[in-house]
Amino acid sequence: MMTLIVRRLIALPFILIVIYTITLTLAWAVPGNPLENPEKRPKPEVIEQMNKQYNLDSFPKFYVSYLTSATGIKYATDLFSGRIERERVLAQSEGVPMPARPIFDFGPSLKYDDKTVNELIADTFPVSVTLGASAILIALFIGIGAGVIGAVKPNSFADLATLSISMIGISLPSFVIGTVLLLVFSLWLGWFPIAQWGTPSSIILPAFALSLPFAAYIARLTRMGMIDALGADYIRTARAKGAPEYSVLLKHALKNAFLPVLSFLGPATAMAMTGSFVIERVFTVPGMGEHFVNAVQNKDLFLIIGVVLVFATMLIVFNLIVDVLYKWIDPRIE
Repeated sequence: MMTLIVRRLIALPFILIVIYTITLTLAWAVPGNPLENPEKRPKPEVIEQMNKQYNLDSFPKFYVSYLTSATGIKYATDLFSGRIERERVLAQSEGVPMPARPIFDFGPSLKYDDKTVNELIADTFPVSVTLGASAILIALFIGIGAGVIGAVKPNSFADLATLSISMIGISLPSFVIGTVLLLVFSLWLGWFPIAQWGTPSSIILPAFALSLPFAAYIARLTRMGMIDALGADYIRTARAKGAPEYSVLLKHALKNAFLPVLSFLGPATAMAMTGSFVIERVFTVPGMGEHFVNAVQNKDLFLIIGVVLVFATMLIVFNLIVDVLYKWIDPRIE
């Protein structure tokens, strides 16, 4: 177990460097200059100074400088060389507070002048995590319940109904589901608020809309796993020993049927917490997705790379957690 965790943690920075390289290359290739904002174009001397300060006029220089800042190498170098201490002493002598310097510095945002990328992520990351976690919990409740019902009575009306609903959940785009839910339950019925965030009632609709595709996959995986498990010899043995039906279903069959669902939960959880761009737009949720869309539209390189690196780290970490849980649930798996 420890070997698996250590091996994955060693591979983590190398995977992130590959993702960083691909992301920066694609973002750099997009036409346009991030400083040439038609709404608020800086003066030529300001653009020249910013290009020089952040190396926005040279791909190799920007690649190296941003990589050292984002990975904490620059912070460690300045710390051991005494530069941070000198800056602190200088700030004290001038009577000005020294701004907090993050270890992993994602740089300034070229779109939001008054905030850095670290501040934007810190403000919006809890929102996306709350929305994604709520969606996954709803998906598990709906998906496992529907899958068990369908497996207990295969080809019945209940089974066909759950399969049909699962197909709809997989096929319909999230913006269609979100718009319909918003129209019916917020605008017509008035049960939920519109364009609000921070209260339990404001989380239900976007979380439910985000959960439906995941719930559909979980229902199908649970159904197939339960059907296979219910036909196994150990299930017949448990029933022959007089075990209650609920114990046979939940304790014996569902435990093994849950393994494919667990494999799906790793990337699904990361996707729910980081890939809710459309849902955040439809329901006006102040999450990371909103900033990422704006960053792409404005070619805000710092914000694009910062958000992508956070997303990629979450995906790798959640996959690692799933692998550990997988081996913990079934020690026979190598």
